Amino acid sequence: MGLTSPSHNYDGPGDVECDFCNGKKVRVVKSCLTCMASFCETQMQIHYEGAAWKGNKLIDPDGNLQEKLCAKHQKSLEIFCKTDDSCICMMCVVTEHSGHEMVELETEREEKQKQLGVTLSEITWRIEKREKKLKETEMVMEKMKVSMQREIEENEKSFRDLMHCIEEAQKKLVERIREQEKREKEKGEGVMEQLGNEIEELNKRDAKLKNLSDTKDHIHFLQTVLSPCVLPPDGDSLSFTATAEFYSEDLRKELSCLKKSLEKISQWDIMTLTSGRKTPIFALQPLEPQSREEFLQYFCPLTLDINTAYRDLHLSEGYKLVRHERTEICHYWYHGNS
Repeated sequence: MGLTSPSHNYDGPGDVECDFCNGKKVRVVKSCLTCMASFCETQMQIHYEGAAWKGNKLIDPDGNLQEKLCAKHQKSLEIFCKTDDSCICMMCVVTEHSGHEMVELETEREEKQKQLGVTLSEITWRIEKREKKLKETEMVMEKMKVSMQREIEENEKSFRDLMHCIEEAQKKLVERIREQEKREKEKGEGVMEQLGNEIEELNKRDAKLKNLSDTKDHIHFLQTVLSPCVLPPDGDSLSFTATAEFYSEDLRKELSCLKKSLEKISQWDIMTLTSGRKTPIFALQPLEPQSREEFLQYFCPLTLDINTAYRDLHLSEGYKLVRHERTEICHYWYHGNS
């Protein structure tokens, strides 16, 4: 009997070639670990009928029977050595594994099968746990996406509202200036018209008086001179002063302050605050002050608490000043163990 060798004369990709039907496409039904050969149905019947083969160990068709042999002794692997964690033949038991813990292959298979079952259960549990975590994470990511989009839209609306307020304030300011311009223009045009009329009347009176001054008729001069010489009182036109420049200094100061505030805000960092919070929030964080004036804007009155003073700290009257002073004389307040 020959050992199984690779062949293309299989009935299918998963079939094994019969060792006794060379050159024929015959499906194998059993492999024999004792004979180390594979048999088709016909050859298997002969194998069953042979008295010498009745005690042989049969298995399902196996195309790798060579793996079932001991590489050193070319004997069937029948025992499992637990000490060396390997399958061995009976010759190995006698020659190399004396004193080792050994069991039958089926016994070790049952034990390893149990371990495998435990491992498979653990894998299944881990897969389920990770699939659950994956779904939870996907839901969180989707909620995060919706939440971020909502934050973007709400903040965009806030900035649009802010810009709208500025635009409305600008519009109102321009309207007020135009209204004032219109009033001043109407008043100035009225005064100009009145001045023009008065100039025309004065020119007429001037011409009339010059003609009267040149007359040789004494009687006509005396009878006429009194009326043209009496001038009407000056009108209110001369009291009007046209305004060429308009200033809104207070408003410009306010706008300048607002501009500086907006410029500072535009330079602030957008911070993500997460400490002690279930969900992160965004906040504007001012940059570190770069000048004394910037530092002073955070100035506030401070009163130190005597109940938290360390034993070597000396507080001044009013508890506004503290200095470190290690001395035997008790110039300090101490009310704690810190």
